[in-house]
Amino acid sequence: MREPAFWHRPSSWISLLLTPLGAFYGLIAAYRLQREGFDAGIPVLCVGNYHVGGAGKTPAVLALTKVLRDLGETPVVLSRGYGGRLRGPVSVDPARHVAEDVGDEPLMLAQTVPVVVARDRVAGIALARSQRATVILMDDGFQNPAIAKDASLIVIDRVRGLGNGSVFPAGPLRAPLLPQLERTDALVVIGEQGTSAAPVAAAIAARGKPVLSAHLVPDEVSLAALTGKRVLAFAGIGDPARFFRTLRENGIEVAVERAFGDHHPFSKNEIDMLLAEAKFVALTLVSTEKDLARLRNGAGLPAWAKEIVPFKVRLEFDDAAALRKFVAGVLFKAREKRFRTKA
Repeated sequence: MREPAFWHRPSSWISLLLTPLGAFYGLIAAYRLQREGFDAGIPVLCVGNYHVGGAGKTPAVLALTKVLRDLGETPVVLSRGYGGRLRGPVSVDPARHVAEDVGDEPLMLAQTVPVVVARDRVAGIALARSQRATVILMDDGFQNPAIAKDASLIVIDRVRGLGNGSVFPAGPLRAPLLPQLERTDALVVIGEQGTSAAPVAAAIAARGKPVLSAHLVPDEVSLAALTGKRVLAFAGIGDPARFFRTLRENGIEVAVERAFGDHHPFSKNEIDMLLAEAKFVALTLVSTEKDLARLRNGAGLPAWAKEIVPFKVRLEFDDAAALRKFVAGVLFKAREKRFRTKA
């Protein structure tokens, strides 16, 4: 899905026309947020966002995975598996599954951390616990009431912000902002420039919740492969503009941009055309790690896609100690609460 341009304009007649639908959708979403969820029996940390589309959840999940492992935990990621055909619960195996089975994000995450895909999140919890998980990391699901969360970390892009601030379909918000703010335990603001996220950050800080700044850092191998090159960059993710911006911020000359809808299923013919376009003007073809996950089969990238350079990134927090302190505190309180309930 390509986001409509009016979602990111201050005012639009299309947005005004859709406002009644947004109000109805928002009422339902706000009601769902109030429901009590299933207690997983172990700590549950949810990484989500307020709006439709990309915000940086996947790098945030990987960063939290490292923090949890450093704390001696065994995290398992729970995902709905958007874009995959399997309803689950199923443990994602990169050697056996493809993106059409489990979705591109779970397939990418499974290279680093155990991932369970399940439309029924309660059943997914059971499978994760059978794998000796000590902590559940929910990849998305902030607005879904099925599972009780011990903490919700919301990711927002410093440049992108919340668009026009209206509820879907009038704007990108998944629910009215106020009830989402009230259920936010920490805000992760990604990027080094931009002010669009400032009002949300101020609202979270006013509630006494931590606001953590972070930025995307390119993998050294990826950066070395692209340094001094002119590139044709393509992406089918929630926020392609951020990908193109990140390339430029790291000194890579982006000569041509090609943006596709989020989770776009690239065909061999499309990749062949992109490769031909790049070669015709002597450009290097580059894309995101998540886009390449959709091209993989059990043996890795097919031969026709191996000329694409993956631009791998990781999320680094400006104050890593603050993140660690927050996570450790959440785990302690979650276990203390369950201990007292049993007693």
